[in-house]
Amino acid sequence: MSEVSERTSSRAKELLALVRGQGRIEVSESARQLGVSQETVRRELRKLEAQGLIRRSYGLAFPVESSTFETALAERTQNFPEEKARIAAEAARRVGEARTIFIDEGFQSLLVARALPDDHDLTVVTTSLPIASDLSARDNLQVIIVGGRVRGNTLGVVDGWATDMLRNFRMDLAFIGANGVTVADGLTTPDPAVAHVKAAAIACSHRKIFMGAHHKFGVTSFVRFAELREFEVFVTGVELPAARARMFTEAGAHLVQV
Repeated sequence: MSEVSERTSSRAKELLALVRGQGRIEVSESARQLGVSQETVRRELRKLEAQGLIRRSYGLAFPVESSTFETALAERTQNFPEEKARIAAEAARRVGEARTIFIDEGFQSLLVARALPDDHDLTVVTTSLPIASDLSARDNLQVIIVGGRVRGNTLGVVDGWATDMLRNFRMDLAFIGANGVTVADGLTTPDPAVAHVKAAAIACSHRKIFMGAHHKFGVTSFVRFAELREFEVFVTGVELPAARARMFTEAGAHLVQV
């Protein structure tokens, strides 16, 4: 993943700082903020996208996460909330006969947790402090929070204690997210510590479901932690372009768009 080069213009650097600070930007609003034309913004955004630093979608620009940058949890709640709600509902509907479930850290994961069925008992293991707190009051759920170091930007738990604890579990189902998914590189994330936790959860779970909005597809982050073939289904939104969706299905991924 490339970072800002010396050849990057000062205007592009301003835009990159803006998109990283806000979590996303819209062309006309960012043009107004910087006092430049919309065409100037579009031109600089194209350059940043070519460097792999941002991703454009539906008139918006989003930061691409890397080993030196990751979007905070609060900012993720603002991106594609309707799509993420649909994904969460579909993912939770696939619990089936599972009774022991792992739920990954992240906002999409939190939405899946909130959508879990309330008509049978479940044991939920999670590395997310917000998820553990949110689910703890539900009578049909036994919630187990994995111990370890808490990452301040996502409130997810990582490091050796977390992976050691997960290795002792045998779970029916894992709901897993990622910062990027590609045919060539599989599932990736910026932080090696997070990658180790995700890999440990995948290894101890019988079934694996990926859930993630359309902008995660076609993006590669820093650390690979899983291959496409390890997952029974990839749940995403209808916003994923047909050509990109076809690439994943042709590679053997079971893609469900809602």
